[in-house]
Parts: sequence; structure tokens; C-alpha cells
Amino acid sequence: MELGKLEIYKISLKLSDSVWKIYKNLPNNLKYSIGDQVLRSVDSIGANIAEGYGRYHYKDSVKFYYNARGSLWESKHWFYLLHKRELIDKNIFENMINDINTLGKKLNNFITTIRSKNADSR
Repeated sequence: MELGKLEIYKISLKLSDSVWKIYKNLPNNLKYSIGDQVLRSVDSIGANIAEGYGRYHYKDSVKFYYNARGSLWESKHWFYLLHKRELIDKNIFENMINDINTLGKKLNNFITTIRSKNADSR
């Protein structure tokens, strides 16, 4: 399967696009503080999925998928702060939280599948 067809990767790209639109509209002083943080954390999700996908051994892959999951939780934190500080409206916040929760479930299932396939091959 090609990386671009992987559902968890597609969802991560959608989230990155959403955050980029928010980042572009932030005032400069916020771009270089909270904006950079949220952008880095959400982009890290997809980057780690891509790096894990490119690894040969399942243990290497899973390590990067765990990193992606950590970045997912960090991103969720930043989404809450963006909303709490009234930098995004409620609808945008709820859509982003729904997408990140969906991605979290699918990423956990993907990790479980990768690990169980390896256990079956022993």
C-alpha cells in the first residue's frame, strides 16, 4: 500500500491543513509562540506516521507510531488552548477535536494490527 492511501496519514494531513489555516491568520506575536507550537505538534503526527511507514522492521515502525500518538496528544492540548484563549471558534475547535479523536482511535488500531501481525508471524 502507498503511504498516501493510508487513512491515518490522510487524516493527519487534513489536521495539518486545518492548523495551517489557523496559523496564517494569527497575529505575528501569536504565530511565534502558540502558533509555532501547535503547527509543529500537528505536523509531527503525519511526519512520524510517514517515517514509521518507511521502516523495514515492525519494532522500528511501531516506535514512530507511538511518537505520532504522543504528538497527537500534544496537539490536542494546543487545540484546547487555542479555543480557551478564543483564538478559534467553537465549531472549528469541535471539528478539530473530532478529527484528532478519530485519528487517535485509528492510530491505536493500526498499532495493534502491526503488533499482532508480527506476533502471528512468529
